[in-house]
Amino acid sequence: MIRPHWAWSLETEAGVAVEQPPSPVFTTQFDAEEWLGEHWRELAAAGAARARLLHEGTQATPVVELRRP
Repeated sequence: MIRPHWAWSLETEAGVAVEQPPSPVFTTQFDAEEWLGEHWRELAAAGAARARLLHEGTQATPVVELRRP
């Protein structure tokens, strides 16, 4: 059985965790990054300012800023 490994940790500008909307859990980094690319505007509107991609709980990529142009 394949178990999920990838999830986004979302936070506000002040560094407070954003719980809603939650990030799905993905089985590949590609799927996780594709999801963020499709949903970042909604996440920013919900208060998320930054996203960290976690692989099994450890940050796997640089922080992604979710700013509207």
